[in-house]
Amino acid sequence: MRLCFTGSGVTRTWAVELRPQPGGPVLVCQQCPHGERRLIGSAARTEVLAHLGWHARRNLLPSHLRTCQCHERGCGWHPRHRGCQGPIRLLLIRERGGRLWRLTDACAACAAATSQAAVVPDTILAAADSPRQQANPRPRRRPRGPDSRTRVREMLNYLAVTLPTGTGAEARLMALQFALRMNDKARTRVSHGVLRSLRLGAAAHGWDELLRAGWLLPLPHRGRALEVQLLDTALLTQHPARPDRLRAADWALRAACCSRARLGPLPLLVTLCLEAHSTPGEDNGTADSELLARECGVSPSGLALTLDHLTTKHALRSWHTGPMPEDLCWTLAESVRDE
Repeated sequence: MRLCFTGSGVTRTWAVELRPQPGGPVLVCQQCPHGERRLIGSAARTEVLAHLGWHARRNLLPSHLRTCQCHERGCGWHPRHRGCQGPIRLLLIRERGGRLWRLTDACAACAAATSQAAVVPDTILAAADSPRQQANPRPRRRPRGPDSRTRVREMLNYLAVTLPTGTGAEARLMALQFALRMNDKARTRVSHGVLRSLRLGAAAHGWDELLRAGWLLPLPHRGRALEVQLLDTALLTQHPARPDRLRAADWALRAACCSRARLGPLPLLVTLCLEAHSTPGEDNGTADSELLARECGVSPSGLALTLDHLTTKHALRSWHTGPMPEDLCWTLAESVRDE
């Protein structure tokens, strides 16, 4: 059980509001004394996420000092549940249809109970290497933070909140690969072979969706690859170790294409989500059906139809609802091995 010390004076909750104005939306930060700034409509979401990420980077705190800010405020951001438990994570919450964004520390239980929220992977907040490790000029590198399965699951959840509502499966598959393969300047170079494996391309409908959403900009092509500039600068705070992100991108590609059946973008995305939410080393898994539907950009009924299609294509052995109506249980036909 995590102890909660009240009155510590440590506040790790930042809120940004988008107020519509005739000349364009105005960003209002509750923590900045002069936090009002006029934005361009297409870049408003990116500016909001970048501003919240700036606050989080300026207020780094060791993990053992972080407490559940939702609990500190009486757990008024979500329905009642059994109580605070689990590790403290950084949670991004969208309220009022995207007009209010909140970044806060919350325990795993409060994060799971909060709607329209995504856990922001906080690998960048991990403790620095010890002096003994730094003395070794060429230490053997080990993956930092969570494994590839967890990285992909967290990124899918992050994109479910930050991408516009109704974004299709093609765009979500492309956004996932772009986000995991970007460099320290938020630029991404993805080979056409990766896109062909996902049955996508530069002319895909998902590409147009990401352009209209102001999520990326195309860069001049060099060779057999597609290069883009990601405009969601908050992604830079997610996974600082690029080799680990590249492993996660390769794992996501194998998980989406593990089935031998020829599937469309939505079944591929659903297959990837099921694999990411499955127990490592096992074919079985369970998750909240609304969470899976949100990550796939479909309604719960649309998710059920896709699961039936995957079962018909023998990409999924079976699926059913759990003891609770909102729980979804499944058994994969094939499973991707972790690193």
